[in-house]
Amino acid sequence: MPVSPIKMADAIRVLSMDAVHRAKSGHQGMPMGMADVATVLWTKFLKFDASRPEWADRDRFVLSAGHGSMLIYALLHLTGFKAVTMDQIRNFRQWGSNTPGHPEYGHTPGVETTTGPLGQGLATAVGMAMAERHLAARFGEDLVDHRTWVIAGDGCLMEGVSHEAASIAGRFRLNRLTVLFDDNNTTIDGEATIAETGDQLARFKAYGWAVKAVDGHDHGKIAAALRWATRQDRPTLIACRTKISKGAGPKEGDPHSHGYTLFDGEIAEARKAMGWDLPPFELPEDLVKAWRRAGRRGGRTRKAWQARLAASPQAADFQRAMSGELPAGAFEALDAHIATAAEARPAAATRQHSGSALDHLFPAIPEMIGGSADLTGSNNTFVKGTPAFDVPDYSGRYVHWGVREHGMAAAMNGMALHGGVIPFSGTFLVFSDYSRPAIRLGALMGARVVHVMTHDSIGVGEDGPTHQPVEPVASRRARPNLLVFRPADAVETAECWKLAVSAKTTPSVMALSRQKTPAVRTTASGENLSAHGAYQLAAAGSPARVTLFASGTEVAVALAARDLLEADGIGTRVVSTPCWELFEAQTDRYKAAVIGETEVKAAVEAGVRMGWDRFIGAGGVFVGMEGFGASAPAERLYEGFGITARAVADAVRQKLG
Repeated sequence: MPVSPIKMADAIRVLSMDAVHRAKSGHQGMPMGMADVATVLWTKFLKFDASRPEWADRDRFVLSAGHGSMLIYALLHLTGFKAVTMDQIRNFRQWGSNTPGHPEYGHTPGVETTTGPLGQGLATAVGMAMAERHLAARFGEDLVDHRTWVIAGDGCLMEGVSHEAASIAGRFRLNRLTVLFDDNNTTIDGEATIAETGDQLARFKAYGWAVKAVDGHDHGKIAAALRWATRQDRPTLIACRTKISKGAGPKEGDPHSHGYTLFDGEIAEARKAMGWDLPPFELPEDLVKAWRRAGRRGGRTRKAWQARLAASPQAADFQRAMSGELPAGAFEALDAHIATAAEARPAAATRQHSGSALDHLFPAIPEMIGGSADLTGSNNTFVKGTPAFDVPDYSGRYVHWGVREHGMAAAMNGMALHGGVIPFSGTFLVFSDYSRPAIRLGALMGARVVHVMTHDSIGVGEDGPTHQPVEPVASRRARPNLLVFRPADAVETAECWKLAVSAKTTPSVMALSRQKTPAVRTTASGENLSAHGAYQLAAAGSPARVTLFASGTEVAVALAARDLLEADGIGTRVVSTPCWELFEAQTDRYKAAVIGETEVKAAVEAGVRMGWDRFIGAGGVFVGMEGFGASAPAERLYEGFGITARAVADAVRQKLG
């Protein structure tokens, strides 16, 4: 006798209750409420093969409401993902398990993205849907033809990033994207209406989405709504009216059951109401078989796809792109550009040097997709002749994100996680705080994303302190697994681009200047010196008494200060520090040699001191910013705030006594 779909959904409910109860921590309310929707999706619509979690043409499932993580863990276990055993379910939220409190990409097979900060999953999924459409245009729908499904809650739709993401998806008519809204009118503080009374269907319809409401506990109506979604020519939102903690007896529908851990008696009552008479963490054999069949349902589809891939003339290129490997000769043109720049010694803003580097890099790596948050001409992220990514031809490689830094950064994470795409996009460095939550998640997940952040200091000039980032570089340097590049000239900028694109498991920030700066690397080298993170740029002309450290446009200031000190007979060396994170990865011997043992160590950077004591020590000299900037031309600002070669030399002389 076939297993009832309701009973299959109840398996999610009991596993969620049991795991949360055992952990004495977690949220069983959403998994229990959305169990029916998830059961219909995973048994009838989601294209996947539990035996091959990495299958490239699988549908992507994103649990944006990541607090309900037991929903996805239950689904992964029930459908037969080998990594999520019953022991892992028992060890929910415990040390060493692959069932952490919120889903984490790279930690649990089957989890497509890290979620928890509400709205991020939805926004990341937009990027996945964009990557799918772009790769389908590039390789054809024989190889790329899948959907992205999202479960999101009230909190996800309240967070501002959901606006940016939904607006992007609507603009590009991403019809392979479906959001299943857990419409249960529940937040931690109580009913959602205490804070939100907007019409979510009308809101998403205004973005250009197709929308529908459905009873989230009626399997037939859910299936009809999902079929409807697959026929639309735009992204879809299905508001699934559910009861939080469905099946939990007196706690069913109680807003306070969001993060409430059921007591023994309440669980017993819920089991009785469901007709579930097995002990915790035990499942009926016929139910397990039914779920396992669902997990194998996509096997035949996967094998047919593999046959098409094997027969495709694009197979090698597709597999290379999805693996993240760069094409042969990816850096040949860029290396030639570096050699030319060392000889020609161009003086320009590093944002312009970045644009020149992209001119030589972008054509050689077809996976790269650029863009800007409405600052294309300022960020220099556009390579001439590049078609825009747009409906109906998604083959374009430049995205006009609009003024949406947060949604842009999150969607770029999704593009990178999907695979086959290396995204980079730009804004002003001071606006990177809009992108900050998504950049943090990208670092946590190891997403290969390049954030081009121009106008990197008080050198922005006349726009004033609102646009002058004195602290963002220090803040980004504090983040684990994020490469922060602040190159000094054309050579360093090109070297840093090479490193950023090569970093398969680390996002990067390119902090680039608005104002012109002279060349500092004036001799060709077969070695990428920026790969060391910091290196001696200029040796002392006599026994070294002083070491000057600097990054970006202030490297030229340090070199000019060195000339002043050397003229007084004070041996001074200069160290350029384009990437602190790469410097920390060097050997202790190398780091000690670069930092040196001179009498005075001084740093110059048009930002705050935070972090520089790593190089100069607590007693070292720092020439930089102690507060916010002001409105004036760049040269006047540097003079007014004392970030000049003479100021550096004077500070060093005073320290020497």
